[in-house]
Amino acid sequence: MKNRDLLIGFATGVAATFVVKELVDRNQKLYPADEVLKQVKNSFKEEGPIDGSWIYMKTEPYTQHAVTTDVYKGGITRHRDDELEQFEFMADAFTGAVVEVSKV
Repeated sequence: MKNRDLLIGFATGVAATFVVKELVDRNQKLYPADEVLKQVKNSFKEEGPIDGSWIYMKTEPYTQHAVTTDVYKGGITRHRDDELEQFEFMADAFTGAVVEVSKV
């Protein structure tokens, strides 16, 4: 009987650990400088070289059509046809997906 109780306790602990880890991973934000900015820069590099980039390290709430999420704001600068182009972007803090890009 004691071995069975020990096995049940161990299995319960493992299951609880797995559930807690999944919940934490779902709500964890990406680190902006390492992941979000890198993803956005790689997307812009497909169209040509970039000169500079920046990103705010704090998230801001962003609402679009009754859906609210936290986003990182940032920007990209590049030269195209001897003309300076500047873009501002907002990227989802949880997935890194770009939700809005605007030319400045």
